[in-house]
Amino acid sequence: MKVLVASALLLVGSCATVRHSEKIDNLKESISYDQPEIVTKYLNTIDPDELKAHVEEIASDKYKGRLTGEEGHNEVCEYIRDYYKNQGLVPPQSHPNYFQKVPKEVLPDDLKDSQNVIAMIKGSEYPNEYVYFTAHSDHEGVQDGVIYPGADDNGSGTAALFEIAEAFKLAVLDGYIPKRSIVFLHVTAEEAGLHGSRYYANNPVFPLDDAVATLNVDMIGRVDERHKENEDYLYVIGADRISSELHYIIQEANDNFSNLSLDYKYNSEKDHNRYYYRSDHYNFATHGVPVVFFFNGEHEDYTKPTDTADKINYPLLAKRTQLIFATAWYLANSENRLTKEII
Repeated sequence: MKVLVASALLLVGSCATVRHSEKIDNLKESISYDQPEIVTKYLNTIDPDELKAHVEEIASDKYKGRLTGEEGHNEVCEYIRDYYKNQGLVPPQSHPNYFQKVPKEVLPDDLKDSQNVIAMIKGSEYPNEYVYFTAHSDHEGVQDGVIYPGADDNGSGTAALFEIAEAFKLAVLDGYIPKRSIVFLHVTAEEAGLHGSRYYANNPVFPLDDAVATLNVDMIGRVDERHKENEDYLYVIGADRISSELHYIIQEANDNFSNLSLDYKYNSEKDHNRYYYRSDHYNFATHGVPVVFFFNGEHEDYTKPTDTADKINYPLLAKRTQLIFATAWYLANSENRLTKEII
């Protein structure tokens, strides 16, 4: 009798496994790029030299380390806003100056009023569905008279969003308007505790029920110790927590356009670093929005004044940015909206 029961349980388990694997296979087969040559055309406009120019500007001493609420950070927010204006991206109607004020009342006591910067490309078919990019604009400021430039953290992510915005805008000018709206959100006070993104999530300009996904880009310009022998990698964190489809879309984008080694080490619930909870995507995830955090890992200059623009690997930054662009292209242009389902 015990043998029969054990055999029956084995059979049930086996059938369950087959059903699960079939679901995954079906999901993977459903994900494909229409006209991948068009995606390639615009991702190839993401240029290492342009990324370098952006990072060098953002990490320059004139912004004095971009401490939230201080003059240098306010000036870099104006630089971010002006970039989007010049590219022809529009602000939300409710925030015509591109700024969402983040009042000092919601920030730590030692910080002043600040702002998130918001620019967008309006979708052609589903304008009230939104694909978000997030990157934090602030850094550590000046400590003991020394400027912390934050070239990787997060000059690299800010520059990536600039190049992605330019690529989408070039596509728009050629008639390839995304079906869904794309929002570029540069949040403040990340270093002080994710306050800018928390404020946005609690006071969204667009309803978060209409958010398709949030792609968070925070430190993607360097190589960590774990990958010194293979620099073509990127950590992918959180993509499978709310939507299995998002996880496989990123893989499909990578297979088609980037061929990076996608590292899921820090996606483990058991990872003691808990990066999933430590960057701005998390405040969207708490509202049920599918998220992903793209990250290069910590390195010897992390949160130090030696995190300078000359140490960024710009060809690698471009390749990683191209993957993120291709992921967003799919999310913005697929026939069906991303599903919130875990398989």
